Parts: sequence; structure tokens; C-alpha cells
Amino acid sequence: MGRAYQNRKDSMAKTSDMKAKLYSRFGREIYVSAKAGGTDPAGNLTLRSLMDKAKREQVPAHVIEKAIAKAEGGGGEDFAPARYEGYGPGGCMAIIEALTDNPTRTFGDVRQAFVKSKSKIGTPGTVAHMFDHCAIFVFPHDDEDAVLEALLEADVDVTDVENEEGKLTVFAPNTEYFKAKTALNEMGIEEFEVDEIQFVPQSYTQISDEDRPMFEKFLAILDDNDDVQQVYHNVEL
Repeated sequence: MGRAYQNRKDSMAKTSDMKAKLYSRFGREIYVSAKAGGTDPAGNLTLRSLMDKAKREQVPAHVIEKAIAKAEGGGGEDFAPARYEGYGPGGCMAIIEALTDNPTRTFGDVRQAFVKSKSKIGTPGTVAHMFDHCAIFVFPHDDEDAVLEALLEADVDVTDVENEEGKLTVFAPNTEYFKAKTALNEMGIEEFEVDEIQFVPQSYTQISDEDRPMFEKFLAILDDNDDVQQVYHNVEL
């Protein structure tokens, strides 16, 4: 399961258009987090984690600062989270997360991604039960037992801990994110290669060569949509 967080990154090329999309996505997430929970990262753990993640993804400092300044000024757009799911090309399962100021528009755009790739959007719960909603932390460490003990002492419901080549991957239910992050910070662990909540498929599927172009089209349409923040699927890449 430890490879799951890598799937999406491995499927994206480093082009300027995709960098712009990345900056826009982080800018919107940081703005929403700062507006909802305050602009001080010390008191807003979600914001701090987003800022750390943005820096790891090499998002320029001015993009982060602009989003926080916008939140400090009040006003601005009112974005709300939205989640869509369904069956994509080749019968794969997909979950799409968005931040939108116009749910009707975003639903229509996401639905078109399914329609244009000859797929079918579903209702809430259509495929979500086939994914685990996980908090995932990846960081350099060589003492799996010490980390597990600290998490259990903090009453974190740890799902799994994997140790591979000096890196630990900790999985916990999404509801345990803040508790787990705090416990790891208290151990002195501050730098994470992965620090996020995501949907991890319980099983993977392979799609045929005939379905792959349509699958790539499906992802490309969603990636071009500014409202779409994350796309999760169960295709083995």
C-alpha cells in the first residue's frame, strides 16, 4: 500500500502548464484553509501542512504569500469542497475532489469528463467504499517501534507502518490526521516527504491498451479544470 501516494505524481509530466495548475491548486487550498482557520501557521495545523507541502512541490513563496494575504483581507471568493465519483475508462474507479465557488458549473464540467471518455459518473458512495480515506506520512526514520509506540501512546488508531530503506510510511484513518501529526512533531519529526490525506484504493486494476488513451483523456480533462484539486483512481500505473 505504501506505493499508493506515488501513483498520481508518477503519471504527471513536469511541464509549465502543469506547474501553473499546481500553483493554482495550492493557492486555492491555502487561501481556503487560511480563511477558515486563521492565517497563522502556528495555530492552524492544516495551513502549516499545506505550506510545507507547497514548498516541497517547489511552489514559489510569492504564490503562498499572495494566498495568505488574500485571506487576511477578508472578502474574496467563497469556495466549498465538492466530491464526485464514478467509473472511468476500462471500468476503473475514480474519486474527484474539488474546491468550487459554483457547484453547478463544477458538477457539469466533471460530468463532461466522464461523458467525453465514455465513462459514467455516479452518486455519492458509488465507489468510495472501495477506497480507504487515509492520513499518510512518509519521513526518514530508522526506528519503527519507537514511532509506533509514540503514536499508540497518543491514542492514534494506526492502520499500518511500513519501513523501507530508512523511510517510514505511517497510515491512519483520515480522522486521526491532526493527532498523528502532533504526535510525530512531538517526537521531533518535522520534515515529511508526504504529509496528506488521500483516498487509497483497496485494490488495483489494469486497463487494456485500447482503454488507455481514453483513460489519459479522462485525466487530462480533469487536470485542465481549475476547480479540480485531486483525482484518485485505482489504475495500476
